[in-house]
Amino acid sequence: MMNNLSSPRAILFDLDGTLLDTARDMGNALNLMLKQHDLPPRHYSEYRPIASHGAKGMLSLGFGERLESLNYDQLRTDFLRYYARQLQQHTCLFDGVALLIAGLEEAGLPWGIVTNKPGHLTIPLLQHFPELSQADVVISGDTLPQRKPHPAQLLLAQKELAVDPGCIWYIGDAERDMQAARAASMVPVLAEYGYICPSEYPHQWDTALRISRPDQLLEYLSS
Repeated sequence: MMNNLSSPRAILFDLDGTLLDTARDMGNALNLMLKQHDLPPRHYSEYRPIASHGAKGMLSLGFGERLESLNYDQLRTDFLRYYARQLQQHTCLFDGVALLIAGLEEAGLPWGIVTNKPGHLTIPLLQHFPELSQADVVISGDTLPQRKPHPAQLLLAQKELAVDPGCIWYIGDAERDMQAARAASMVPVLAEYGYICPSEYPHQWDTALRISRPDQLLEYLSS
């Protein structure tokens, strides 16, 4: 697979499920809402695989068919409010991320973050992690009207980095990340260690490379 890939001149990352393990805090926010609605809590093993799908995925898991008869916009607002209150109680870097970022810095490779997470959550969360505060560009889910799988966010990051799209690798754990990277003419790299549902078929996703841990990327950058 690497035979057809040129070394990148910049790296972009998704956030949840790629750099940060945010599932427990998101799941706890969901369970607070479910308690409020007299519904049973969801276990970590249930919500971890869908954490990358954000508020919509978590609410769909928790409320199921009831979601159709409820005010989704209000539920989403409530979920994000609960989540914001406990944004960094259990969230941590995935093992190997600190080593990966240090390697990128040592190699002089510019890097950034492109996430669908709203900016009012993204920026405060990043402030808890000095490693991630070194990002050269951060594009959040509300920076533009479009969100992944639309390529607009990635292309905005590309403009700020001033690097040709074909020389940028985008690492993410969701199919929409791979779709956005392809649409932006970037190299899609799948973070297989992230939040992938058992019902999904990641082996069918259009990826150029797959990694099973964050720091594995350094092996390819130096090859």
